[in-house]
Amino acid sequence: MGQALLLNAGYWLLTTDESFAPGPRSPGAPPQYNLPVTQPIDFDVMTPGEDGATGVSKSDRQLLTTLFALGREVASVLDLDELYRKLPGLIARITDFHAMAVYLTDPRQGDLRIAYAEGYPHGSTSMRLAMGEGLVGRAVQAGRPLLANDVAEEPSYVDVVPGTRSELVVPLRHKGRTIGALNLLSRNLGEFTPAEVETLRNFAAAVAIAIENARLFDSERRYSDTIETLAEISREFAGILNLNELLERIAHRLKRLIDYRTFGILLVDNDAGIVRMQYAVNYDDRLPPKAVRIGEGLVGYAALHKAPVLVEDVSKDPRYIRVVEDARSELVVPLLAKDRCVGVFDLESPELGAFTKEHLEVLTPLAASAAVAIDNARLYEELRRNKERLAKEVAFAQTIQRALLPTDLPKRMKGVDVAMRLEPARELGGDFYDFLALEPHTLTVAVGDVSGKGVPAALYSAFAGELVRSRTFRRRYTKVRTGPAAILESMNRILHERQLESYYCTLCYAHFDFKRRIVTMANSGLPYPIHASADGCGQVHSPGVPLGSLPGVTYDETTAALSPGDVFVFFSDGISEAMNGAGEEFETRRLIGVIDQHRAKPAKAIADAIFSAVYEFCGGAEQNDDRTVVVLKVTA
Repeated sequence: MGQALLLNAGYWLLTTDESFAPGPRSPGAPPQYNLPVTQPIDFDVMTPGEDGATGVSKSDRQLLTTLFALGREVASVLDLDELYRKLPGLIARITDFHAMAVYLTDPRQGDLRIAYAEGYPHGSTSMRLAMGEGLVGRAVQAGRPLLANDVAEEPSYVDVVPGTRSELVVPLRHKGRTIGALNLLSRNLGEFTPAEVETLRNFAAAVAIAIENARLFDSERRYSDTIETLAEISREFAGILNLNELLERIAHRLKRLIDYRTFGILLVDNDAGIVRMQYAVNYDDRLPPKAVRIGEGLVGYAALHKAPVLVEDVSKDPRYIRVVEDARSELVVPLLAKDRCVGVFDLESPELGAFTKEHLEVLTPLAASAAVAIDNARLYEELRRNKERLAKEVAFAQTIQRALLPTDLPKRMKGVDVAMRLEPARELGGDFYDFLALEPHTLTVAVGDVSGKGVPAALYSAFAGELVRSRTFRRRYTKVRTGPAAILESMNRILHERQLESYYCTLCYAHFDFKRRIVTMANSGLPYPIHASADGCGQVHSPGVPLGSLPGVTYDETTAALSPGDVFVFFSDGISEAMNGAGEEFETRRLIGVIDQHRAKPAKAIADAIFSAVYEFCGGAEQNDDRTVVVLKVTA
């Protein structure tokens, strides 16, 4: 019987020629050894000889020392690529060779692939071996080393490296299973000895553990990198509100996690009952169908049941709908947001079993982040479309509102110069004005201000303006001669009957009779108009209750004589109450000063001077109300 020597970390070295009984061979051919599995014995129970020695030879002790050193070398490496690069140099300390390779088993394919090679021809490292194929496949299948010191006599030899004469295959075994093999090739006949075989078998045990440790370390590192990448991607997704840009970014970022060949993002259209392709990355530009009904195919099934679908062989799944001709496996992951399926990730591959549970574990949190981001992008897109629609509607409403305001005096109006200017605080305003010529040599000026701003105020002002016109021209068809006060009382009744309690209208209604040289006005709460005449410049006292606020209100009329050069300025409180950055109001006294200073100018110049003064006073302060000015100057 041979004796075993204890090696570091529980490995054993068998050192006896008895264990290497050659198997059957052709006459004259070098022996092929079928090496038995090493049987361990306890190093501590070895019986010393009479001279006190342990019975271990000097060469055995040197071999043990070498194996200890090699074991430490591989055990200290946690990077798989670095470990592979170290192996040729370490093996060279045990035996000579001109080419070597590390084969690893592929559990999914059930075969062997080359993980690392040195001395192999270019392109040969992509080859794969079936279990039992060649010396490597036989050694791995049997879990025992195989030595062929003349490959020409070995029928199962697979010629990969030209010039090879000898081959040694040592399985890599870990916890009772074979994970691969070390394959050593030499140009020399009978290169490898039984002692080298046994030494390499013990070294291979250390290599197998080192490979598994490096794999575990690499797996943990990739898991950590994946978690970090997922967090980074989730943060990135949250900042993208353009749907097309988001989907493109998802496809690009997903490539960092899973090396897919065919990928699609389909979004659910619940109204149509379909899952529609929104973004696709395809092989040879083969496009998938535009839509799949919810519940149909693997995609529709995942969307309906809100559950992932992992199919290793699509040809065996009756739910599969063929789109890509060479697709053999598929992974579909639903995009769930608050228990709603907003879409799916669809990955297809030409390889069987290309997708694993690990892929699913990576895609599931990514799909959740993507679902929220897609929901947000869709909502943003809907808001953007609504905003564009509203902008168009507001722009059209502005056009209508401007069309309702007169841009000039009625025809054949002489002896008067009128200018008007309105600047709403928002896109639409509640201020309005009108000029009406009911009879020759007369002009009615109405300036109103509706409470509030924006669209509601604009609608209310349009209604109030139409009331002004209808109540004024009603005199043409009735015998009753109604004045400004009666007009306001009629409007007040109608507006109050509409029960718009939260809205009211202030209005100054002035009727100019240039033949009789008199103006008659009534006011319902608009700031008192300013009259500049030869007697001075000041406000025309004309109090009144806003229209629509109370029922049964009566209004007083005020009259004033007209003379050439007289100026009347009607304005809304957006002028007198315009505020600067310090919160101070422009006030009526400043307005009177501006009018008095520019009273000799044409009506438009006076209006422009008023607005210029307001701008200068307010500075960069935000406009807080609509601003309206109507200037009427008697010229003859």
